[in-house]
Amino acid sequence: MTLSQTQIIRSLADALQWFEKELAWGTPVAELRHLTGRIGELYAAMITRGQMALSINQVGYNVVSAEGERISVKTFTSSTRIDFNLATLHNASRVMIFQIVIDEGEPSISECLDCTVEALQPMLRTLAGGTYLPVNRILTPKQTVQPPSNLREVARVAWGAYHVSQLENGTIIVHENGEQLPMAAPALRIIAREIGVNLLNGTGTAKNTRRLGADIIAASG
Repeated sequence: MTLSQTQIIRSLADALQWFEKELAWGTPVAELRHLTGRIGELYAAMITRGQMALSINQVGYNVVSAEGERISVKTFTSSTRIDFNLATLHNASRVMIFQIVIDEGEPSISECLDCTVEALQPMLRTLAGGTYLPVNRILTPKQTVQPPSNLREVARVAWGAYHVSQLENGTIIVHENGEQLPMAAPALRIIAREIGVNLLNGTGTAKNTRRLGADIIAASG
């Protein structure tokens, strides 16, 4: 069974929302590895216009791109190493590594590495019989999270000098007088107060950027 791009995008949004709920409930990130991995796989399938591997336990790769590339997807939060199995790595032709960065309880996806398996090989290390990639080899000290330029804008509203955009992965971007703001949340709070959108969830906690932005777009549409 294959999924349409719309189904993949919706599944990714659902997985991110569930991840946020688990964090709000106090679940340690270390206990969300399965969900973290699923988010990375869906994200890779989305940006490569591909599909999830047909077999649940497909050996060596998780996603097949629109061009037929077999992609091994790895996703982490705060790990210092990414483990690989050399016995199955040859089944993949491409490797994509993502980091889920958590800011004020909201997860964002950062692309850390996208290369062929051949290009990955020299970066790997072996210790006590295990093969791994040190995370410090793919992260820069001031790495920032930027939404990929190939993501489609699915909604946009204007309010005064502000333009609020929603990308297909749920990311919210705010422009003021034509310039993208480095942080969307402060402007979203200003807009929300002016148009009467509640800043809090039903549980009394502050809405994150995605939820607040989506509610502003819905209220202004």
